[in-house]
Amino acid sequence: MNKPMENGFSVAMKLVAGKWKIDILCALSGAPRRFGRLRHSIPDISEKMLAQQLREMETDGLVKRQAYPGLPAKVVYSLTEAGAALCAGAEGLCRWSERFQVRAEA
Repeated sequence: MNKPMENGFSVAMKLVAGKWKIDILCALSGAPRRFGRLRHSIPDISEKMLAQQLREMETDGLVKRQAYPGLPAKVVYSLTEAGAALCAGAEGLCRWSERFQVRAEA
């Protein structure tokens, strides 16, 4: 039996599921960043969680990891074309929430 095709919105939501992925997308939307600077731009995330979320986002094709040789090793993260497009879509949701003052119950 064939599995029904998921709609685009469901796929996008699965890609950003998790507490920090939207924050990471927003942090990388301005410019590529090294791990430490990215970590400082999202104060409440742990290093372990940031590394895990970045790996998942890299696997999903949203984030590009560029390693440069040297000591210490330099690693820069940036959005892929798909990640930048998804970030633009997320901005629309943010504007909707601000306009209608919708807040999630914690």
